[in-house]
Amino acid sequence: MTRNAEVAALFEEYADLVEAQDVQYKPQAYRRAADNIRDYPEDIEELAAEGPDAVGQIPQVGDSIASKVIEYFETGEIEELEEERANLPVEMAELTRVEGVGPKTVGDLYHELGVQTLDDLEDAARKGKIQEIKGYGPKSEQNILDGIEFARTVRGRELLGDARPVGEQVLAFFDEIPTVGRHELAGSLRRWRETIGDIDVLAESEEKEAVIDAFTDWGRATEVIEAGTDKAAVRVSDMRIDLRVVVPEEFGSALQYFTGSKNHNITLRNYAIEQGYKVNEYGVFDVSDVENPDAGQRVGERVAGETEASMYDALGLPLIPPEMREDNGEIDAALAGDLPDLIEEGDVRGDLHLHTNWSDGNDTIAEMVEGAADFGHDYIAISDHATGSGMVGGVGLDDEELEAQIDEVRAVAEDAAIDVFTGVEANIDPDGGISVGDDVLADLDIVVASPHSGLDGDGTDRLIRAIEHPSVDILGHPSGRLINRRPGHDFDVRAVARAAADNGVALEINSNPHRLDLWGAAVQVAVEEGATIAIDTDAHSPAEYRNVRYGVHTARRGWAEAADVLNARDAAGVRGFLH
Repeated sequence: MTRNAEVAALFEEYADLVEAQDVQYKPQAYRRAADNIRDYPEDIEELAAEGPDAVGQIPQVGDSIASKVIEYFETGEIEELEEERANLPVEMAELTRVEGVGPKTVGDLYHELGVQTLDDLEDAARKGKIQEIKGYGPKSEQNILDGIEFARTVRGRELLGDARPVGEQVLAFFDEIPTVGRHELAGSLRRWRETIGDIDVLAESEEKEAVIDAFTDWGRATEVIEAGTDKAAVRVSDMRIDLRVVVPEEFGSALQYFTGSKNHNITLRNYAIEQGYKVNEYGVFDVSDVENPDAGQRVGERVAGETEASMYDALGLPLIPPEMREDNGEIDAALAGDLPDLIEEGDVRGDLHLHTNWSDGNDTIAEMVEGAADFGHDYIAISDHATGSGMVGGVGLDDEELEAQIDEVRAVAEDAAIDVFTGVEANIDPDGGISVGDDVLADLDIVVASPHSGLDGDGTDRLIRAIEHPSVDILGHPSGRLINRRPGHDFDVRAVARAAADNGVALEINSNPHRLDLWGAAVQVAVEEGATIAIDTDAHSPAEYRNVRYGVHTARRGWAEAADVLNARDAAGVRGFLH
């Protein structure tokens, strides 16, 4: 397990603390650095040991932040962070979980009322003290009080696979509202991030209040959090859904702005300023002849905004896909004409990692084959679990059972409408060995090797040894992580990708929303190193073939093209890779 997330959290805390004290610019810089540190595929502790130049190779990490990273690993603390904690001794993360309480509010409440904890906040709200602070009132106080109970029980960020279907239900709801024109998901959900905070929705209408009324009356909403003239928020189960309604001529600019990411938008805005333009949620404005471009949001001549594509076109850029908008060099790539032709959902032609009731799946081999044909696949590989470390409940097949299954798969394949490969998901032992005999491996079409246990520490050598096994074709869910449940082991993505490229082994994006392993930033490194990607679902029933979309969009977040993906090839192309 890397310590990247640990360091990122420290810098996010620092950003919140300085923002709470009205420090300008610093919060933005530290949050951007934190995002890039968290997503960076290499271990920041190892970079720190190499020195400031190594840490500084992380995007948006300058000399000052790099020195703090090194200070943390050398001393166990960051002096400036400790000073800010002393200046504002509050439980920032706990307090900002409350709806409507941001860092600046935390600063106000501490300086005015001495609020440090959630209990302090609740006590102040119940006694009516918050409304006595300048800039706050009874409504603000009541909103805070209403949000405290939920903040005490709120879970972590929602899985993409849980949030996306809810977001699409919102879109389907607006399909039936005649006063609504274009409507789209926005925010991190539109960028297909692996976890989601809130579901953001944008709708176009000239009758904003009617749309707000319809939204707050939606039968699926369990609570109306707020409702204004052009925006509203409801809760569906534990998920907050934020709606913003805009006029048609500003839909494109609003969609671009609210899709984010924040760092992408900042870089785009700075580039626009260099060209004499102002970019915001209301459009692109030519301010080259304006004396004071900061005099208002709509200052200058508006030259774009009705469509999202026009926002980029006005700046001489092609439309950048939402999944790429993470400030990882996409604007420079767009300027250079080097944006990749990203893989599409329809490019995936088969699934090379799935399970039947021979191990822990729910359906027979024939049912999984039929389900794949109905889904539109050209081929699949039956890859049930083998016995080995990490397999609980006796679900894995021993060598004799695998030989019997090979015969069964081949029998089913004779009458199948699609190609069916024989395969296995073998376990990678702690020393990198494979938990299936060589004779059986040689009899299989496809061998997926995956780690399931021993996920602490650095797994780089273990994974590379598995990759170097002559029978291994795909490295399955390389980190072994389960999102929001376990982090998986650490490994050097670049080293593993190089080994995979050298040995003709594909690296898997496991499309199960609990895994999404590899993740976007790791995919980008793998593609850079020339490794082949396999987008598999790890399906345990035919319904789970639909999860392939999560893998495809994760691949898009990693800048992958169809040519980078093994199962975007036809069956003959897959056989060519295997042999």
